[in-house]
Amino acid sequence: MPLVSIIVPVHNAEKTIDRCITSILNQTYKDFELILLNDGSTDDSGIICDAYAGKDKRVRVLHKENSGVSDTRNMGIAMAEGEYLQFVDSDDWITPDATGVFVRAAKEHSCDMVIADFYRVVGERVSQKGDIEKEGVMDRAGYAVHMMQKPADFYYGVLWNKFYKRSIIEEHRLKMDSAISWCEDFIFNLEYIRHARAVYALKVPVYYYVKTKGSLVSQGISMKKTIQMKRTVFSFYNDFYKDVFGDADYEKRRGQVYRFLFDAAGDGIVSPLSTQGNYRLGDERTNVSEGVQEGEGIFFDIYREMKLQEKAFDIVALRNDMTTADVKALYYLSQPHENCTFHEMAEVLNISRRKLSLSIQKLLSKEMIGVSESEKNKSKSKTKMKEKQQEGKRKVKAREYVVTEEAETVLSEMLFALCDLEQIQYEGFSQEEIEIYEKLNERKKQNIRKAVKS
Repeated sequence: MPLVSIIVPVHNAEKTIDRCITSILNQTYKDFELILLNDGSTDDSGIICDAYAGKDKRVRVLHKENSGVSDTRNMGIAMAEGEYLQFVDSDDWITPDATGVFVRAAKEHSCDMVIADFYRVVGERVSQKGDIEKEGVMDRAGYAVHMMQKPADFYYGVLWNKFYKRSIIEEHRLKMDSAISWCEDFIFNLEYIRHARAVYALKVPVYYYVKTKGSLVSQGISMKKTIQMKRTVFSFYNDFYKDVFGDADYEKRRGQVYRFLFDAAGDGIVSPLSTQGNYRLGDERTNVSEGVQEGEGIFFDIYREMKLQEKAFDIVALRNDMTTADVKALYYLSQPHENCTFHEMAEVLNISRRKLSLSIQKLLSKEMIGVSESEKNKSKSKTKMKEKQQEGKRKVKAREYVVTEEAETVLSEMLFALCDLEQIQYEGFSQEEIEIYEKLNERKKQNIRKAVKS
C-alpha cells in the first residue's frame, strides 16, 4: 500500500491540470498514489487524466457525474489506500518537496495533522502566507488558541496546506458537507481537530494557491442562503471551542470565539500580498527549465547538481527564517575549510561577496557564529585608525569565524536535508553499487585536486 494518498478533484481544468499533476508526479518523495476525480468535466480534463494514468502506475482516475467538490472529495477519501491523505486543487500546484516534508514532520513528531505555510498567487505575483510563527508540536488546545487570532483565514480553513491521518477520518466517519458551498473545508478541519492529539506547524511553504474562486456573492448565492450557511459554520465553530476548552474556560474566551462572526463577514478573503513580502512568480524556489533539465555536457551536469543542492539548503532556510545564502555560509563554516579567504569562500558557495558579507553579519547577530579567540586578540592589539586603514586591504580568512551552540538546530536539520539529497541521488542503486560509486568518486576527487594543484 502507498503511504500517502493525494486526492485531486478535477472539473473543467484542462488549462491547469497538466501543471498540477506534473508537480505531484515530480515529488522527491515517491511512495504515494495520485487519485484524480473527474467531476463531470465537459472539456479535455478527463482525457488528460487518463493519459497520465497510462504513463504512471501511481495514478488512478475516476470519471463521475458532476456533484460538486465536497462530494467528489468524499469519493476520493473512500478510494484512498494510504496511511495519510493530502489534498490538491486542480488549478494549483505543489513544491517538489511538499509530500516529503509532510511525511517527515508527521512521522518524526508522531502527529495526527501537519499544517504548513503556502504561496498565494495573484496574477504574476506571489506571496508567502502562514499564521503560526513558531515551528513545532502543539496539542489541539494550543492549535485552537492560535486559530482564535485569525479564525476566518485560509491558513486554518482549507485542506490543501494540511496532512491528515486516514485512520482518524475513517474511525470518526468524517466527511465534507456537500449541502453547503462556503467553509465546508473549515467545518471538516474543525471536526478533525476535535479527534487529533497533536498538530505540527511547519514553517515551509509547500503549496501554490491560485486565487480564482469568487466570494459567495459572486457565486450567485442568495442572501438568505448565505446567512443560513454562515450560521451553520459558526455553530460548528462554537461547538468546537466548547469541546476543546470546557464550559468554564469557554466562558472566559467567548468574546474571542465570537470574533469569528466579524471575520467571516469578509468571506475569509486573504490579502493578495502578505506582510511577509511579495515578488514576481518564478523568483521563488526556482526550478530549472526543461531545456536545462535535458541539456548534455559538463556545464549542465554541474548546474543541475548545484540546483539540487540548493533545494536542500532552501528547505532549511525557510524553516528557520533565513536565506539560502545564510544556511550555506553556516554549513560551510561548520566544516573543515583550512585557510580559504573571504573571496574564495564566496566563490565556493557560488554567491556574491556582498551576499556573503550580509549573511555573515546576520549569523553573528543571531549568535550562530562568533569570532575566534585568536582574532579577538589581534583586534585588541590594533588601534581603531589602523583597523579602518587595513579593513579594505587585508584578506579575511573564513577560519576567523567559529560556529556556536545556537546553530545546532539548523545544522541538525541540514544533515537531514543532505540525507534526503543522498537518497535522491542514489535512487535505484544497490548498497554494493553505492559503495563502489563512493570509492571511485573519491579517487576522482583526488585526481581533480592533483590536477588543480599542479
